[in-house]
Amino acid sequence: MATSLTEIADEVFCLSTYVEPANLRFNQILIVAEEPLLFHCGYRRLFPQVSAEVTRATPLSKLRWISYGHHEADESGSMNDWLEAAPNARVAVGQRGCVLSAMDLAIREPRALEDGETIDLGGKRVRWIATPHVPHGWDAGVLYEESTGTLLCGDLFTSLGDGPQIVEDDIVEPALAAEREFRATAITPNTAPTIRKLAELSPRALALMHGPAFHGDGARELHRLADGYEQLLEEELASAGAAGA
Repeated sequence: MATSLTEIADEVFCLSTYVEPANLRFNQILIVAEEPLLFHCGYRRLFPQVSAEVTRATPLSKLRWISYGHHEADESGSMNDWLEAAPNARVAVGQRGCVLSAMDLAIREPRALEDGETIDLGGKRVRWIATPHVPHGWDAGVLYEESTGTLLCGDLFTSLGDGPQIVEDDIVEPALAAEREFRATAITPNTAPTIRKLAELSPRALALMHGPAFHGDGARELHRLADGYEQLLEEELASAGAAGA
């Protein structure tokens, strides 16, 4: 389970670990700036190798912000390991994430972010966007790095398998195939509109937690993903209607 470090945008790095038993990549996103930020902490058991790769881009002690999309072992499991390695670091997640988990579990008081609130990292600037239950978790949210136009997507676009670190072609069909297998998304009438709202950002890069980074028309891919979830919802409703007839 080797971890690789790949620059996917200017001073934005993906730390990627392929875990063969799960047939999934587990990625963390590092933004190097005056106040570096790590998005997704990762599993505790992966902390030694992931943190070693981080040092290739910035000293651990310089990390200032630790964030994640929602509270789950592969996103926040090693949160306190990072806080111990970086004495000046602080967790920054959405209001719900703070109330539901971070305020109790983090060894230092977290910063609760309002929907749309930004953090100036010094050379980079990130915006927290709340996406409750998209793809899952009441506390779910994503970060958008404004200077590079990079959307840190969390579990959106999850795909199976390993492969290149950066792609410029379709990431939607692999994501929908994984969704049909895992049923990981809480699909409701709000799912597609929430994703379409993210498309309004017109991101130039999509940083995935479980899959390759995408370069290109991010709005197009987000709209296509929303279309796919609308179709899945229609299928589920039709199936439920048939079963109840």
